[in-house]
Amino acid sequence: MSTTLWVAGGVLAVLGAGAAWLWTPDLPRERLEARYLAEPGDMVEAAGARLHVRADGPEGAPAVLMIHGFGASLHTWDDWARGLEGGFRVIRFDLPGAGLSPPDPTGRYDDERAFELLEGLMERHGLDQAAIIGNSVGGRIAWRFAAERPGRVSRLVLVAPDGFASTGFEYGKAPEVGAVTHAMRFALPRFLVRQNLVASYGDPARLTDETVQRYYDLLRAPGSRRALIHRMEQTVLTDPRPLLETIDQPVLLLWGEDDRLIPVSNAQDYLDHLPNAERVVLDGVGHLPQEEAPGVSLDPVEDFLRPLRDPS
Repeated sequence: MSTTLWVAGGVLAVLGAGAAWLWTPDLPRERLEARYLAEPGDMVEAAGARLHVRADGPEGAPAVLMIHGFGASLHTWDDWARGLEGGFRVIRFDLPGAGLSPPDPTGRYDDERAFELLEGLMERHGLDQAAIIGNSVGGRIAWRFAAERPGRVSRLVLVAPDGFASTGFEYGKAPEVGAVTHAMRFALPRFLVRQNLVASYGDPARLTDETVQRYYDLLRAPGSRRALIHRMEQTVLTDPRPLLETIDQPVLLLWGEDDRLIPVSNAQDYLDHLPNAERVVLDGVGHLPQEEAPGVSLDPVEDFLRPLRDPS
């Protein structure tokens, strides 16, 4: 064998070993449900999709619907749900292809499809109206739903919401999803998940191994990574200003001062165009205040929602 062929063979062997090390297969759904599904009855049908849903608190109490962000799950709201369930009917769910919700059989992951799912959940729970809480992408879905279906929304809590154009996301144009992102379907090392979560925290010391493991596990649910990529490919932003100006419900904008994903300076864009909004900024907190600092971040949310529970 020539030296050239020997070197080439060695490089291929190294690449093959690296690929084997990085290879990240899906985890069996049974294993994930055994760890992260509280009750078998939490898997329900709504608007033609199978969804993982948790509903806590007294039936008949004012309803609060929670929508998680990109790559997250309903577990992101665990602490807030426990804090609110004494006086509210708290309903949270995994978007299709996230958490324990299987991919959407329609193949659609656009905001309009999310509106159908929200209405399906509300109908399933007998709700004419609800307060809606959304984080990041979930925040964009929340405020767009309020603009499109105003009669269904009583109040909005937007936690670092998405929606304005930013690098890689232009109005009227789907983003380019590169080869590296597509490779996530086959290789998703745990350290990369941790690295992305660290960027979402103002104080990385607050990020627990348990939280990292939960994200890592649920991203490996069957079909989840492919669905996340489809969601990115189907995200087409529209100029939010005309829509925001139609939302007259009370709105709480909640932002971490140290948010590195959607900077707190973006809050002013919303304040400039929402007729009835207030802003609360949390010192030393990042993009996921409901996880990083649940006690501190829930206080202003409880104050904001109190008129629904105790009308004067």
